[in-house]
Amino acid sequence: MHEYSIIQSLVDSVSSAVGTRVAAVHRIDVAIGELAGVDVTLLTTAFEIFRVGTLCERATLTIARVPARWECERCGQAVARGGFLSCSDCGAPARLAAGDEIILQRIELEVA
Repeated sequence: MHEYSIIQSLVDSVSSAVGTRVAAVHRIDVAIGELAGVDVTLLTTAFEIFRVGTLCERATLTIARVPARWECERCGQAVARGGFLSCSDCGAPARLAAGDEIILQRIELEVA
């Protein structure tokens, strides 16, 4: 379960971003692509376990799912989901434009 290592990295990133003058972190917003290989249920469970004793102990974790989106690498044309991964206009191969990311989007905190 790599979800625990993702959460550890997330908590470390939050701690680094907020510094030492923070009393508590109240909310963490994360965007996770559908092709990121992350089980959201396991990630949420890992957060509940890992946050104990950290700056994020009272924080809630909000996860926004990002759908996969492909586009032509040559002309930027959107490539239909479930279709061939090539451009219908110019025939160039498609590239994944979104859906494989894990992004820390927002931290709500209380300053000491």
